[in-house]
Amino acid sequence: MARLIRAQGTGPIKIEPQDKPIFICGCGLTKNFPFCDGTHKACKAEQPGKLYVYDDQGNVIEERNES
Repeated sequence: MARLIRAQGTGPIKIEPQDKPIFICGCGLTKNFPFCDGTHKACKAEQPGKLYVYDDQGNVIEERNES
């Protein structure tokens, strides 16, 4: 089932529970959930006040003004 998730994060969340830090996805686009895989780079160009819809490959398929 597909769903639209509103997320404002555009980067990972860093946690350091051990010697090596772990990065948790903050944008919702990762294919390795809950871990960051770098896909957040696709949302760096997002503009405030707009809603972006991504396909399974991380490409923007719809952009609209938020209401």
